[in-house]
Amino acid sequence: MFQKLAACLSVLLLVSVLTACAGASRQPGEMEMRTGVVEQIIDVDLPSNHHPGVGAVVGGLAGLGVGSLIGAGTGRDVAMIAGSIGGALAGNEIQRKYERPVPGQQIVVRTASGVLISVTQAGVAGLRKGQLVYVEGHGDGARVVAR
Repeated sequence: MFQKLAACLSVLLLVSVLTACAGASRQPGEMEMRTGVVEQIIDVDLPSNHHPGVGAVVGGLAGLGVGSLIGAGTGRDVAMIAGSIGGALAGNEIQRKYERPVPGQQIVVRTASGVLISVTQAGVAGLRKGQLVYVEGHGDGARVVAR
């Protein structure tokens, strides 16, 4: 009986220590930052983050709703169909305006340790070659900001 209790307490203690170690590495909201110098900046076009077809679907549903408020009987059915088609066409045209590529930059940074990092980010950050910068984060979430 004592051995089972000791084994259970040992497992519980081990799990508690591992959980504490895993949670102690970073506090919420913390982000790793590296320093570096901009080596190269290339202007690029990034794809928009709008999903194709959403404008047509939303417009069609809105047109259907408006069409259902018009008339009665067969006239109402025709108004609903016309509203759906018109709304889908209008929604599609509106969405096309937002599907244009977003201007961005591919920024190559040489970190203080000598490693080259390439970060592609939206917007024009106003950075220039030779400028001291911070690289915030890792992977897709990385950003280059002026120092």
